[in-house]
Amino acid sequence: MKIRKFIVGIVSCMACSLVSQAEVLIPEGYSRMVFQDEFDCEGMPNASKWGFEKGYLRNGEKQYYAAGRPENCYVSDGKLHIVARNDSAVVDGKMRPVTSASLLTAGRHAWKYCYVEVRAKLPSSLGTWPAIWMMPEKSVYGRWPKSGEIDIMEHVGYAPENVHYAAHSEKYNHVRGVQKNAQFPCADVDKEFHVYALEWTEDAMTWILDGKRMFTVRHDEDGWEAWPFDQDFYLILNLAFGGGWGGQQGIDLTSLPQVYEVDYVRVFQK
Repeated sequence: MKIRKFIVGIVSCMACSLVSQAEVLIPEGYSRMVFQDEFDCEGMPNASKWGFEKGYLRNGEKQYYAAGRPENCYVSDGKLHIVARNDSAVVDGKMRPVTSASLLTAGRHAWKYCYVEVRAKLPSSLGTWPAIWMMPEKSVYGRWPKSGEIDIMEHVGYAPENVHYAAHSEKYNHVRGVQKNAQFPCADVDKEFHVYALEWTEDAMTWILDGKRMFTVRHDEDGWEAWPFDQDFYLILNLAFGGGWGGQQGIDLTSLPQVYEVDYVRVFQK
């Protein structure tokens, strides 16, 4: 992959304002960076870039997603930390045995056809289920799975040696057992940072790990049922615990807290 260099100007957070001269590598064929968070400031994530999901949301997962709770989400030492805890805390007026956080750009930033790049170090214990994924901003074809889902990276702690990629649609999804997906070995995901990326064009989506192209889904069928990926999608970073996939082989509450660290998030367009 040919690389060009781009000098980034000001990076700002709600808690402080810093000038960062970060040297960012622009993927070949892309001309501009349309979203960036280097997590340079201490405190909570930048509210102009990230919102929070809240509650018990999906897949029978054990965690309650807390919104803006520093025990579950904070920025420190140049990284975003998403923390799953077995803390039996009172959150939103009720006792929540397990808490975590899910950040998303919905209502703030969404894109169609782009290159998404996230550098992260994953947690790994029995029950952990961190992800980097995208959902449609307006769901123009209807509710899931009609309008699609793009899983840039998923990892389950009971199979720590692999990372997973998938694209879901009305015609191809995991409920029907015919989703377009793949898994690849990456044995040290909980010890080292890796760059998880997706190149999404009108014709295809390609998953990239540490600069190496791993898996491609092509737009080779007509109709939204197979390819709803012609609309704006927003980005989600979350750490689930347990649930239909994460808890498939049990959970280990004694392993908590577990921390999902994100070094940066960058989105490029042509």
